Amino acid sequence: MNSLFLAVIAIFVFSLGYRIYGKILEKLFDVNSKNKTPAYYKYDGIDYVPAKNWLVLFGHHFSSIAGAGPILGPVIACAVWGWGPAILWILLGSIFVGGVHDFSSLMVSLRNDGRSIGDTTESVMGIRAKIIFSLFVWLALILVIAVFAASAAKTLETTPEIVIPTFGIIPTAILVGLMLYRWRVNTIVSTVIGVLLLFGLILLGWYLPIKWTYYGWLFTLLIAYAYTASILPVNIILQPRDYLSFFILFFGLIIGFLGVIITHPTIHTPHFVSFKGSEGYLFPMMFVTIACGAISGFHSLVASGTTSKQLDNESDAKRIGYGAMLTEGVLSTLAVISVCAGLYWYGGPEGFIYPELIKGGNWIVAFGKGYGEITKPILGVLGMFIGITMLKTFIVTTLDTATRITRYIGTELFGEKLGIGFMKNMYINSALVIGLATYLAMGPWQNIWPVFGASNQLVAALALLVVTTWLLSRKKTALYTLIPAIFMLLVTVTALILQAIKFFSAQKIMLGAISVILVFLAAFMIEEAIRNISRIERAI
Repeated sequence: MNSLFLAVIAIFVFSLGYRIYGKILEKLFDVNSKNKTPAYYKYDGIDYVPAKNWLVLFGHHFSSIAGAGPILGPVIACAVWGWGPAILWILLGSIFVGGVHDFSSLMVSLRNDGRSIGDTTESVMGIRAKIIFSLFVWLALILVIAVFAASAAKTLETTPEIVIPTFGIIPTAILVGLMLYRWRVNTIVSTVIGVLLLFGLILLGWYLPIKWTYYGWLFTLLIAYAYTASILPVNIILQPRDYLSFFILFFGLIIGFLGVIITHPTIHTPHFVSFKGSEGYLFPMMFVTIACGAISGFHSLVASGTTSKQLDNESDAKRIGYGAMLTEGVLSTLAVISVCAGLYWYGGPEGFIYPELIKGGNWIVAFGKGYGEITKPILGVLGMFIGITMLKTFIVTTLDTATRITRYIGTELFGEKLGIGFMKNMYINSALVIGLATYLAMGPWQNIWPVFGASNQLVAALALLVVTTWLLSRKKTALYTLIPAIFMLLVTVTALILQAIKFFSAQKIMLGAISVILVFLAAFMIEEAIRNISRIERAI
């Protein structure tokens, strides 16, 4: 198949989904531009701050949810199961599952004073469900911080060209934040200055790579940044940093699809490889492997964590909550085309054979090389560098947002609900989070990470279950969230059971035990949901 045809079809389907299904969801949640958002009636100048412009908040939200997932998931899945199943899941998942999950989590948070989806659990399922769900999410986020900080430090150590843009964007973001909110500089002018400085940093990094020989210093700098970003006013560093990072991705997307138009290479990868591959069976493992590109539990934490506290007007909720997820699907589509059309399945030039490139887990390089081939007429030798820079930028944006969200959940759970006084102090709260994450990063964190693909999707399934119960309690049609919730529960529980069998067979007792615990967590939440839904039906 010609890659240009696939790109056109995908973008058309995403556009149709946004216009038609997005409008249905707006009506379901009674979106009203006249409603006052939590950013105004709970304004505190630190966490609750209305964004200057919807595009600024879109940039923050998208950069936070993207991470490396929407690129690396498709790179792995296409090689194991083929591009056909992968692109179908990206299209249908983004529109009917992931987009619903993200948008509904944002809307429920807006109706609950901008509080997290974990805190909302109490109002619809009770205190036990809230404590268990929030505790699980809090622990999972600490591991995410540890892994992303460690992997980002390793990346900086092995790719010296991105050191300058990675750290240079921090003072640039502070400058843009001050221009937007303190000095009242025009949004367009502030954006142009910030973007020019950012792309200047990228070019400077290319011509002046900085080689760090001590991994510990890089990790310390990243973890110190995450702590600082979690306590400073959100509109001074976190929001503008993510907003500027969005332009790297936007640039990469535009150039990538322009490259497809110019080169329109043939897709070399088979549309279907095998129902059972190296990563397991197509169902359920492909639906866990392609997480962020179709649905991700982390998105509900961002939507109900930082985004709901900054939304200026409810009329922007669809653009940000639903539109950002579909944009992520577009990014995943570009990732599919990059590796399936930019690389070769067999018989191509040495170093560009897709199956060979990913054998050692070299997924980032595989994407970079494929992207570089597609964009060669535009970017020349810089193509691969831009592709890798685009991917790695979002590892750090996930790191800083995850740290802040973990602080929110810690305050809601330990400080307010369990009455642990010092957890209400954001400095101590964030310090505890960073301390635990650092401890995990210094140990064998890689040993625990394999189960978190499924656990991330389990968070998504449980979030959809919470939203379903919330809708029913307000006498609303819940099928739009109930069907995706049931599907994702089937996917995650099946994946966790298969993983548990695999881990116990390989004598990996800890990983097997974690998988079993997660299955019991899912069972408990399902039981709580059924009990509360029955209570709601009796009341009606």
